[in-house]
Amino acid sequence: MEMLKSVLLFILAGLCEIGGGYLVWLWLREGKNPWFGLFGAIILVLYGIIPTLQQSHFGRVYAAYGGVFVVMSILWGWKIDGIDPDRYDIAGGIICLIGIFVIMYWPRS
Repeated sequence: MEMLKSVLLFILAGLCEIGGGYLVWLWLREGKNPWFGLFGAIILVLYGIIPTLQQSHFGRVYAAYGGVFVVMSILWGWKIDGIDPDRYDIAGGIICLIGIFVIMYWPRS
C-alpha cells in the first residue's frame, strides 16, 4: 500500500510540474491570458509541496522523480501535443522506469 501511495504522489507531482509549466508556456510563448501564467505558477508551488509527502529522503525522491518527469513528459507530448513517441523515446522511458523502481523500491538491507 505504501508503494501505491508513493507512485500516486509521483504521478500527481508530475502532473503539477508539467501542467503548471505548460500553462506558463502557453502564457509566455502562445500569448494566452496572463491568468494562464498565474494559475501555472500556483500549480508549480503545489508541485514543490507534493514530493514532501514521500516517505524517503530528498535526494532519493528527487532522483527517482527525474525519471518520472521524463516518462510523463513523453506521455504529455504524445497525448497533449500530439507528438508520437519513437522507439528511442519508448526505450528511454523504459530505462527510466527501471531506474525509478531501483532507486525507490528495491529492497535495502
